[in-house]
Amino acid sequence: MDVAVVDAATEFTLIRAGAFGHSPRTVEFFRRWGVVDRIKEEWTFPPEWNKGTLFLTSLVGHRLRGTTTRSFGKGVGGAHSFEDGIRRPQTVLQKVFLEKLASRGVPVSGGWRVSAVDDDGAGVTTRVRSEATGDERDIRSRYVVAADGSRSTVRQLVGVERSGEHATERHFRVVVRVKGPLPARLEPYPSATNIIFNNEYSGFLAALDATDWRIHCGPYALDHRPTDDEFLAVGRAAFGFDIDLEVVSITPFFKSTRIADEFVRGRVALVGDAAHIRAPGGNLGQGFGDVFNLGWKLAAVLRGTGGEALLHSYHEERHLHDARVSAHALASSRASDAAWQRVRALGVPDDSDTSDEAARKRAEMGDIIARHDGPAVGVDLDERYDESSVVWYEDGQTASDPAWDPFRYLPEGRPGHRAPNGNVDPYGDTLYNRIGANTALLVLTRDLTLVEPFVSAAAARGIALDVVYLDESDAREAYGADFALVRPDHHVAWRGAAQDATDVGAVLDRAYGRVRAVSSGPADPSAPADPSAPADPSAPAASNGPHEPEPELQFEGERHD
Repeated sequence: MDVAVVDAATEFTLIRAGAFGHSPRTVEFFRRWGVVDRIKEEWTFPPEWNKGTLFLTSLVGHRLRGTTTRSFGKGVGGAHSFEDGIRRPQTVLQKVFLEKLASRGVPVSGGWRVSAVDDDGAGVTTRVRSEATGDERDIRSRYVVAADGSRSTVRQLVGVERSGEHATERHFRVVVRVKGPLPARLEPYPSATNIIFNNEYSGFLAALDATDWRIHCGPYALDHRPTDDEFLAVGRAAFGFDIDLEVVSITPFFKSTRIADEFVRGRVALVGDAAHIRAPGGNLGQGFGDVFNLGWKLAAVLRGTGGEALLHSYHEERHLHDARVSAHALASSRASDAAWQRVRALGVPDDSDTSDEAARKRAEMGDIIARHDGPAVGVDLDERYDESSVVWYEDGQTASDPAWDPFRYLPEGRPGHRAPNGNVDPYGDTLYNRIGANTALLVLTRDLTLVEPFVSAAAARGIALDVVYLDESDAREAYGADFALVRPDHHVAWRGAAQDATDVGAVLDRAYGRVRAVSSGPADPSAPADPSAPADPSAPAASNGPHEPEPELQFEGERHD
């Protein structure tokens, strides 16, 4: 399919304090997109600087909490994912994804800003204006994906409102650069990721490369912008000694949650910060999760195998998930602020104080931090979709499912949940690798009754269906059924038993949104789908007037102004 990417920026070499920690779930996305190895290769400082997240009184001070997770003998992955989280700055991701787009022949046009969006129901006409010359062009496409940041021009032009709290203060992510060689006090190498607590600074101190470090500054009044000298003083307090620094990047952020009321309006979809903003922290990868959910659905609609309901299920699924994660992020940020206030009330001893009383205070501070610090495994991995019109839920499932908990994850093969992953051969190939871009029918029994009906029904609908035979007992136990239908985004769309009277055509029609009505809540598993409904309700529209050649999908990049 034809895709065009338009961005107001003219280069992607910005030094900015964007996200640089990526959870195991996000790395699963990277692997599916074929970029994980390139991202890992592009390390920007020696990886051995990574010791886990340490809580320190300063970079050269005392450890309050945090144990290094580095171990030469550590295996790959964790309890619920074959992937480890990785740390790479936003500039690395920009570089690797641009390389990937180029390898796929996708044009990326920089220096053009969107000025108008007209969705006429048959397609979208997007007017863009050159930042250099003021020239205007119209681009005709079947769909538009807006990834143009928290102040999204596209979102505003199509009239989508946002709900949530407004911030009363603002903070800044600041990148400071160490001038000259690595100071002797940091030799042989520093800890790359730290949270600092002292009388002058509390917040992140994290390396972006061998010279650049990210700090957090604030809170400040909404209309106040500190001087560079003020930022540098904060940075030196984080390092814990008089180090020669310069400011190279300043990005404001707000501890608030604002979520678009609609993630899809007509033929325009919002992803990332264009759809939701939240308090920072947590390596949550929400924007990548949005794209992972939306991508296969748009592809199915464009191929004619998916219906309108499939596209609208992007809102149903991601809006609730992003709201949950954003609420957790805000609560976590406020809890962190409260912990800092308790630490500050104790009085942080100077780093030079090695007395017993200072050691006692630091131990007490570590205990305060420990009550707040803990892995939010549910946020990372419990990416359940429990209000979707394209999931075939089981009777009573929404009532019996354990409540979503940011600190708990129970891997289950229930419909709407992230599909349990596992090895499919003795040589390290996993189910997620096996699934690839297609929907998969997992056969978890030696009873093959439903295999041929599913294969035939999928072929009749033009759906690419892979059949994966996993009759090992542990696979059957993980999914709790004889068969499971797993989507390309690793979510279970349906599961069932061999002896059930399953209407496989209805299952596929629901999973691909081949129904006339779009449900606003969980689908009734007893309601049959309408297989006579058109799978693709909108054919490509012809270009009228002075338009660019029509791509099927237009991607509006992030604003960098």
